[in-house]
Amino acid sequence: MKISIEEITKELAEEILIRCHEVDDEVYDIVNKLKSEDLILLGYQNDKVHRIKLSEIYYFEAVDGKVFSYCKDHVFEVKQKLYELEELCNGRNCFRASKSTILNIAKISSIHPSISGRLEAVLDNGERAVVSRQYVPVLKKMLGL
Repeated sequence: MKISIEEITKELAEEILIRCHEVDDEVYDIVNKLKSEDLILLGYQNDKVHRIKLSEIYYFEAVDGKVFSYCKDHVFEVKQKLYELEELCNGRNCFRASKSTILNIAKISSIHPSISGRLEAVLDNGERAVVSRQYVPVLKKMLGL
């Protein structure tokens, strides 16, 4: 696959053009990765509202009826329910890893088998997350395994 970059003047609008013989899963993956940069979520911390890029979030977790987004150095409460975030993040490098967790696949540094058919994902920040048995096939498909 050939990749070309062309610098343009400020007067012209920026655009990304994909030329392909066929629109397949690889093309959709590229488009989804480009779109994931655009998604901004609101996170709440100490009476402040923060704008958070989806690409900065390692995972979402539901705890005691509240949902939190975990970034490299901060934890924010988000107002959406986990199922709403799952829909919002669909096709954007995120997947449901368990009943209470959504992982950002771009932040996974390694995975290895765990007990009872589960997988353990090690994230870029060193945290570990369990991928439940029923969600293992989803992760394997996203990773191309």
